[in-house]
Amino acid sequence: MRKVFFLFSNFYFLISIFSISGCMTTEYNLGTHSQDIYFFSSEKEAAMGRNISRQVAKEFEISANPYDLERVEKIAGNIIEVSDRGELNYYFYVIDKKEKKEEIINAFSLPGGYIYIFKDLLDILDEDELAFVLCHEMAHIVSRHHIKRLQAAMGYNLALVASAAAPSDDNFTGGLSFALAQIISAYSRQDEFNADSLAVKYCKKAGYNPKAGLRVLEKLYEKSKEKIRPLSYFKTHPYPAQRIGNIKRQLYLPLDAEDYINQ
Repeated sequence: MRKVFFLFSNFYFLISIFSISGCMTTEYNLGTHSQDIYFFSSEKEAAMGRNISRQVAKEFEISANPYDLERVEKIAGNIIEVSDRGELNYYFYVIDKKEKKEEIINAFSLPGGYIYIFKDLLDILDEDELAFVLCHEMAHIVSRHHIKRLQAAMGYNLALVASAAAPSDDNFTGGLSFALAQIISAYSRQDEFNADSLAVKYCKKAGYNPKAGLRVLEKLYEKSKEKIRPLSYFKTHPYPAQRIGNIKRQLYLPLDAEDYINQ
């Protein structure tokens, strides 16, 4: 109990420091249309993303396949133009699975504009489906879902990740690993609904068919039944039935009985 009290005391002390120093701000969130509290500016968020992206490069194999990169970059150029956060630079990467590793059917994003898709997922998507997945991940960045999640989970380590600490520092590296683990773990239902809704919006504005989102979820649901995989899409992107129903509502499509499963 004493340890718990100590942790909470430190957390509230940290909030006080942020408030006094002017680092805590209330800003209008363009993705969720709500007023949110943040410890970090867009510049600090981008710095945090750069730091965590270096950790991604250590833990995964980043692809240099020109065909795969061209597929992603072609769509990236179109969807960046419709993002609600034009102050950010966006970076898109394809992750190769390492030899003898099981399939990884997934995609994720980092604070500040970094978006990753695993080659195993890329290979089963057509152009509109790929656009929806990339828009969905961009939506998490627009709505700053990562920042809110890390603020809730990390306390002092969040400041450590965003700081200019030396990359060789063990605490710094540990903070990056913890941040990455938090980011690629499951989002809340509301965050997923919000990201899907924004993906529908961005696909429409960028000239892609937003109905592809339904095909993505149905395709990945079938894929997920074949075998349980590490970092599988429905471990980190839950509620497939509810998400399908949410997308249909955004597109004013009739709901089927299956869309109400587990609601």
